[in-house]
Amino acid sequence: MVESSPYRFGLRFSERGYVAGIGDGIAWIRGLPTARLDELIGFDDGSTGLVFQLGKEVLGAILLSQNRGVTAGMAVQHIGRKLEIGVGDALLGRVVDPLGSPLDGLPPPELRQFRPLEAAAPPIIERDFVSEPLYTGCKIVDSLIPIGKGQRQLIIGDDGIGKSALALDAVINQRGRDVLCVMVLIGQPRSSVAGTIEALRQADALAYTVVVVAEANALPGFRYLAPFAGCAIAEHWMRLGRDTLVVYDDLTRHAQSYRELSLLLQRPPGREAYPGDIFYLHSRLLERSTVLAPAYGGGSMTALPIIETRQGELSAYIPTNLISITDGQIYLESKLFAAGILPAIDIGRSVSRIGGKAQHPAIKTASAHIRLDYLQFLELELFARFGTRLEAGVEEKLQRGRLLREILKQDRLQPLSELSHLAWLLAYGEGLLESVPAERVAEVLASALAQLPLAKLKLDSPKQQWLTVLRQLLAAKV
Repeated sequence: MVESSPYRFGLRFSERGYVAGIGDGIAWIRGLPTARLDELIGFDDGSTGLVFQLGKEVLGAILLSQNRGVTAGMAVQHIGRKLEIGVGDALLGRVVDPLGSPLDGLPPPELRQFRPLEAAAPPIIERDFVSEPLYTGCKIVDSLIPIGKGQRQLIIGDDGIGKSALALDAVINQRGRDVLCVMVLIGQPRSSVAGTIEALRQADALAYTVVVVAEANALPGFRYLAPFAGCAIAEHWMRLGRDTLVVYDDLTRHAQSYRELSLLLQRPPGREAYPGDIFYLHSRLLERSTVLAPAYGGGSMTALPIIETRQGELSAYIPTNLISITDGQIYLESKLFAAGILPAIDIGRSVSRIGGKAQHPAIKTASAHIRLDYLQFLELELFARFGTRLEAGVEEKLQRGRLLREILKQDRLQPLSELSHLAWLLAYGEGLLESVPAERVAEVLASALAQLPLAKLKLDSPKQQWLTVLRQLLAAKV
């Protein structure tokens, strides 16, 4: 039996402040002169807050849990730690809020390790080159705008044209690839959150995914902290040598929440009323995504931030900030969406600056001229609308372009394997589909790709072997 130390009478010194004002998820506090930024503080009714702004007379705190008893004059004290979230494999398959509390009606996950939400990005010496591909299952992305593990690829476009569906496809396509996923849903209505979770469950993708949710009716502090919580969860696995994928859906609402908090805290507004440090806010979040060198674990964190534009305006403040931070962007065009060309990716304005380094040589070779051919076709098609007489060679290019446009169409929640990508690239590039009418090419190609696994081909298989198999498959379908 361990003897307890005897109780001694004595003085205890502690700092205590009081609430000077409260409203809209913000508390103004007097006292606590030694408070630090991002420190947790506790209210007498059990509520907690996060120190967000230090002033000469008062400090501003964002409320993380708010009971109805928080009123002016209530005492406030230090909790003595910074904000952390539980991390580990117990989170897989769970739906949690930015503080790690469960939202799926199940018991809290048993977690033994914690990581701070705010952490410094890995220094240059710990990083490695992007060298392995991350397949999203999208024909256009994996062949023409490739993404590598550790890359930060922005998904940008107007509201309601398939940005979230593209990111959801990427998560679903990681099944069986040993990639752990984190989906951060910021400021979305409950119906959208439920739809995303159900889509993951039906695709058996929830087993390797964590969903971090800050709903539209959540406190602004929760919406602000959500992407940092998702990043901390993925960063833990990255440090253990695992490959991770993080989807931030979307950072427009995150920026709006930060603007709301900043204006409530009377910070001076800048362009579009955003505070001047909004660029630093997103850069310190996205710079934590990288590939670690083998000496530091060798893990990776790939980021797919989503941002919303208004009427295709790319020069707005937040879109330009994120374009400059990330390693490329996938731009979705509302006109393509209205025309039924799905996914509505504008190939001309989409780019991947480093993903080509990680692309498999076979896919890279087969897709070398696809992008240029498609962009030339779009120009020729625009010219042909004037009704001028076209040469035979131009008409042939138009036919091939229309065929390619039909091939590139893809339904949501139907990601394709990398073998299927190479198959359609070779079939189109070698002219194996020219005898197929454009309106039937999608059906013929889908039937052929369904039989492809029986051929037991690999990406490194000889090209002639691929072409022989493809001719046999397509001959039976035409």
